[in-house]
Amino acid sequence: VQLVESGGGLVQPGGSLRLSCAASGFTLRNYDMSWYRQAPGKERDLVAMITSGGSSTNYADSVKGRFTISRDSAKNTVYLQMNSLKPEDTAVYYCKAIGRLSKREYWGQGTQVTVSS
Repeated sequence: VQLVESGGGLVQPGGSLRLSCAASGFTLRNYDMSWYRQAPGKERDLVAMITSGGSSTNYADSVKGRFTISRDSAKNTVYLQMNSLKPEDTAVYYCKAIGRLSKREYWGQGTQVTVSS
């Protein structure tokens, strides 16, 4: 049972990246999914979340209008599309699954995003 993030990297300010979070060993269908990020020396903060059915999303104020969270049940994967990236978006990005009924939590290992010219 694991979550594996991918898609991070180095991008210039104003650029875009799409992060993926793929689940193995369990289905994400019954899990609310979130993306968090943690910059050096700072706490891990919630960036975006999507409910198990995909009908509701929420975003941190700092990323509203720039980031979009989505999920693909067929691929058992959640995405974070990040546009208009800023240097302050630099962080390790983690995905988290929390069971809608069980409240069981799983975390991925993280993927580094660096926004720099």
